[in-house]
Amino acid sequence: MEKLIILGTGNANATKCYNTCSAIWNEKGYFLVDAGGGNGILLQLEKAGIPLDEIHEIFLSHEHTDHLLGMVWMIRMIAARMKQGKYEGNLNIYCHRDLVEPLLTIVRLTVQGKFVKLIGERIFLHPVEDKEVKEILGYQIQFFDIQSVKAKQYGFTMKLQNGKHFTFAGDEPYRDCEYSYVKGADWLLHEAFCLYSQAERFKPYEKCHTTVKDACEMAEKLEIKNLILYHTEDTNLKQRKELYLAEGKQYFKGNLFVPDDLEVFVL
Repeated sequence: MEKLIILGTGNANATKCYNTCSAIWNEKGYFLVDAGGGNGILLQLEKAGIPLDEIHEIFLSHEHTDHLLGMVWMIRMIAARMKQGKYEGNLNIYCHRDLVEPLLTIVRLTVQGKFVKLIGERIFLHPVEDKEVKEILGYQIQFFDIQSVKAKQYGFTMKLQNGKHFTFAGDEPYRDCEYSYVKGADWLLHEAFCLYSQAERFKPYEKCHTTVKDACEMAEKLEIKNLILYHTEDTNLKQRKELYLAEGKQYFKGNLFVPDDLEVFVL
C-alpha cells in the first residue's frame, strides 16, 4: 500500500496555504515531490508526521521560487543532521539537467560550506532526461518534459504497487506531448488556478494555467479515473473545496478531489 500526502496546494502567490508540493509513501520511505517556496516545508513535514530522516528521494520539477526555495532548506537541514550523525544513508535529488547548476548556485550562496561539502559525498543531484526511467523506492519512474513555455519543467509517471497508473503533470496545463503519460491514468495531479467564473479576476491563461472547468474537461476527454486539483488561488479556502467540486463535477464524471493542505490519499 502507498499513500499520497498533499503537503501544499497553493500557487506561487498563496499565503493562506502552502505552495504545491507532496510526498508519496510506501514501506521503503518517502518520495518528496517539490518543496514549496521556503522553510514552511519544514512545518508541513512536521504537521504531516514525516521525519526528515526518512526522506532520501526528492524530485524538483522546475526552477520557480514556489518549488525551488524549499529545496534549499531541505538540503540545509538534512546536511545538518548528517553532520550530527542523525541521518543514515544518502539524499538523492532528481531534476532536469538545466536545473542542477541553478540549484547548486543558490545552495552555495546561502548554505554554510561545511554542509555544501556533503554534495557529491552524501547528497547527490541526479540529472534526468526526457523519457528517462529511474528506479526510486522500488518504482520504475519515468520523467518527461512537459514542454513549458515559461521555464523547463518535468513531470513523471509511475505504476503503483497495485498496478494503477499515477501521473504528476507539473503545474501547467496538459499538452498533447503528455498524452501517453496522462491518457487513462488512474490518478492524475493537475493544476487548476481558479474557477472558470473567476478567470477575469485571476487571469490564469496569461500565466499559462487553467481553470477547474478546463482541467476537468481535459480529464474527462482523457478518461482519467481520479483527478486531484491543486496549485490554486487561496482567497476563499473555507469554500474552495465546495466551489471547485461544484464546478468540476459538471464536466468530469470520474472521482474529483480538491484537497486541503495535509490531506492524505490511499492510492
